Amino acid sequence: MKRIFALMMAVVMVFALCACGGAKEEKAPAETAAEAEKVVFKQGFDLDYPPYSFRTDDGEVGGFDVEVCQAVCAELGWEYEAVPFNWDAKDAELNAGSCDCIWSGITIEGREDDYCWTVPYSNNTQMILVPENSEIKTLADLAGKVVGVQTATSAYDLLDEGDQAELKASFASLEVYETYTIAFNDLMAGAIDAIAIDVTSGNFLMSKNPGYMFLDEVLGSETYGIAFRKGDEALRDQVWAGFLKVVESGKFAEIAENYPEIKDYLVF
Repeated sequence: MKRIFALMMAVVMVFALCACGGAKEEKAPAETAAEAEKVVFKQGFDLDYPPYSFRTDDGEVGGFDVEVCQAVCAELGWEYEAVPFNWDAKDAELNAGSCDCIWSGITIEGREDDYCWTVPYSNNTQMILVPENSEIKTLADLAGKVVGVQTATSAYDLLDEGDQAELKASFASLEVYETYTIAFNDLMAGAIDAIAIDVTSGNFLMSKNPGYMFLDEVLGSETYGIAFRKGDEALRDQVWAGFLKVVESGKFAEIAENYPEIKDYLVF
């Protein structure tokens, strides 16, 4: 009887173990399916380009473009992922698949064939920023002066080989920086005489540091869009549809209220 009882208990244990194993096998496919349905959208942006994109003092990401992208992801039910980088690395990051788009005040003009673009969502201009007490009053006064600019920007392109190359030739030197924040710090320290900068970024920096102004003359003008890899039209269209819903809901205008430097330049 003891042998029979022991045998019966062994059989019960085998069935119990099988049942447990079966439960695990049934759960795994369900988890995998849920993960497969989850869309993670990776926004690539300049890590120091306020007010469009930047890292806050506590290490979080912020900025107008970042907030709008987060709102679009919420509208589409996607998970948002921030991919900040140095601006001159933007193409390498996009082409490597590290991010799904470049969305950080990126200029369309001159790059029309380099990316798959949305329509423009903002206008912008490039101008010269100087201290209010500067002797520089016009572009002609920049002759013999040291001017700063951020690398790989529209202002840099205008001065390097673009429409303002002749103006650049009159400078004592053109100092190229990784970010406009660093350039502005050098301007405040007196290391450079002026900065060629996007007016929206310049307005943001001046709002934090009074005592600076733009010259009246404009270097150039442009429009901003969202840049995707060529061939990613389907993803571009999904994101733009979400963008338009954010505009229609009033969320876009709500975000813009937090960024007065940008507000007057927005297309929507």
